[in-house]
Amino acid sequence: MNRNQAWELLNEYTKNPSLIKHALAVEAAMRFYAPKMGGDVAQWGVVGLLHDFDYERWPEPPQHTREGAKILRAAGVDEETVGAVLSHAHWNHDEYPCDRPIRKALFAVDELCGFITAVALVRPERLVGLRAKSVLKKLKQKSFAAAVSRDDVHAGVELLGLDFNEHINNCIEALAPVAAELGLIPD
Repeated sequence: MNRNQAWELLNEYTKNPSLIKHALAVEAAMRFYAPKMGGDVAQWGVVGLLHDFDYERWPEPPQHTREGAKILRAAGVDEETVGAVLSHAHWNHDEYPCDRPIRKALFAVDELCGFITAVALVRPERLVGLRAKSVLKKLKQKSFAAAVSRDDVHAGVELLGLDFNEHINNCIEALAPVAAELGLIPD
């Protein structure tokens, strides 16, 4: 599946602008990490774009990801891509563990991209000038973006074997080229 086909599929199943922006953010982060981890940039981008495409229709586990996997398989999407999408959900970790670079990266960027977006949205400068220090400070505030799993954010960086600050700054850098699409450019 190419990027245009993935974009069409995302928009067929997802109408919420925030979910579409999240998909774009995760796509950007996956494209950033692909060359660093020996992955195919196009494939990793598609995985990021589609990782939650079924969430609006099937938000509850285990339907979320499993219903999407059925749709992807019916569309002839390769099993590596389908398995990566399935792997980002905890309830699939026994069958689809985060044991490959593409799966590790998706798990590591998913929650963090959502959190970075939330941090940027409360800053007048938005994403401009945002650094790991500010993100880490907000992570300590349990009430801020409370739906973001801090455990997943920490587990994700451990999967990548990176310094936490480095991973946060990598994700911020990855989001910069799509900041306008994400609404993260100052007014």
